[in-house]
Amino acid sequence: MIVTLIVVCEVGFWVLLAGGLSLRYLAKMPRAGIAVLLLEPVLELVLLLATAVDLRNGAEADWKHGLAAVYIGYSVGLGHSTIKWVDARFAHRFAGGPPPVKPPKYGTARTVHEWKTAARWILSCAVAYGLLQAAAWYVGDGDTSSLHAWQTKVLIVAGINLAIAASYTLWPKQAPAAEKLDR
Repeated sequence: MIVTLIVVCEVGFWVLLAGGLSLRYLAKMPRAGIAVLLLEPVLELVLLLATAVDLRNGAEADWKHGLAAVYIGYSVGLGHSTIKWVDARFAHRFAGGPPPVKPPKYGTARTVHEWKTAARWILSCAVAYGLLQAAAWYVGDGDTSSLHAWQTKVLIVAGINLAIAASYTLWPKQAPAAEKLDR
């Protein structure tokens, strides 16, 4: 049931996103579009409650419950930036908006971009880690090894993003010499 609900939430995310942006740009109903986009967090709340009910009803904590926590973490940390990314492209393609801004390629601006990206991923991982720990406490004396395995995975993801951002700080990417001359 949990895996099905995760799939339904993911499909629902994209349906709400497409519907909200269509209302906003195609139907010229920005308030209705925003209202639809604001329904996005309801999906995560439903998934959170369903996971808690499943565990309360005696389900053994396994990879599905961990995946639900990671999905919710991703939605909290990266959902807004995903919506902004799609919004910019939708507005450009269907509503005559400006071309989407590309991330900076070089120097300090690129380093700042990488740290902001890492911060979003770290927030995602922290939320997922916290939900996994809460689920482990909720289960109590039962087998929570699967939940702890997910915690290890989210720590690795956070560490990778931290390492990437740090590498741009220590070794900032420089513009090729030809591009420097054009400026």
